[in-house]
Amino acid sequence: MSEATLRAAMAERAARAGGVVARETFRGELVVETKENKNDLVTAADRDAQRQVIATIRQEFPNADLVCEEESQPLGTDRTAVELLEEVPDAGDVWVVDPIDGTGNYVRGIRFWATSVAAVSEGEPVAAATYLPSEDDIYTAGPESVSLNDESMSVSERSDPETFATALIGWWAGLRGGESASLFRAAAERFGDLRRLGSMQGTLALVAAGSLDAAFMPETPHPWDAVAGAYLIRRAGGTVTDVHGDRWSPGDEGLVVSNGKAHDVVLKVLQDGREQDA
Repeated sequence: MSEATLRAAMAERAARAGGVVARETFRGELVVETKENKNDLVTAADRDAQRQVIATIRQEFPNADLVCEEESQPLGTDRTAVELLEEVPDAGDVWVVDPIDGTGNYVRGIRFWATSVAAVSEGEPVAAATYLPSEDDIYTAGPESVSLNDESMSVSERSDPETFATALIGWWAGLRGGESASLFRAAAERFGDLRRLGSMQGTLALVAAGSLDAAFMPETPHPWDAVAGAYLIRRAGGTVTDVHGDRWSPGDEGLVVSNGKAHDVVLKVLQDGREQDA
């Protein structure tokens, strides 16, 4: 088994292992804490699932650097998460982990949440797995395949933006009040449907599988929220850029993903919405 194939298998194994731990307390009694604001939630399940993911990875990669949501500074280093991922080739091998992506959904008993793991080598993702434990769906990508539940998957073939089902992803201060009204309005007028599902990695996986046609956000996502999903979409034939239309990498401004059939339209909707909100 090649090194890249081994990492793909480990990403799936670790995502499943962490997701199973989180599923044990889903819809059970939870102690919910807040982080940066009252809607930025964390539970013991997040931390327990993360510990299980880390333990699983370290069985095969004991010295791996880890970039994890609940420990935003990688283990054993004083570099920030984004700095670690941007150091090419000095970063070496890095695992990016989100133990429960969609904690807000999780604590409310909504089934759409995910455990996500990506392997990055010299700045580029080489494997990813996003597991939705409540649905028992797993989206995986590696050097040899990209699949949903072991069946080959690809982005959608739709090319008419008026038929697109799109999603707004992420959270940023501009979502409050009327600051984002023009972005919502532009998207609603241009696309067939606009949704907000509450799990960025879960939403990106849906784009990779062709269930959604595009998703976007105007500000920089955290690596654990986006690296795995971006890799899934690219391997499934889609397009992933920043808000300026350049190839997206961790730390870039915004995130715009699509099936690639009308990516310029998706970009323009986001760009026009930002200009009107400014």
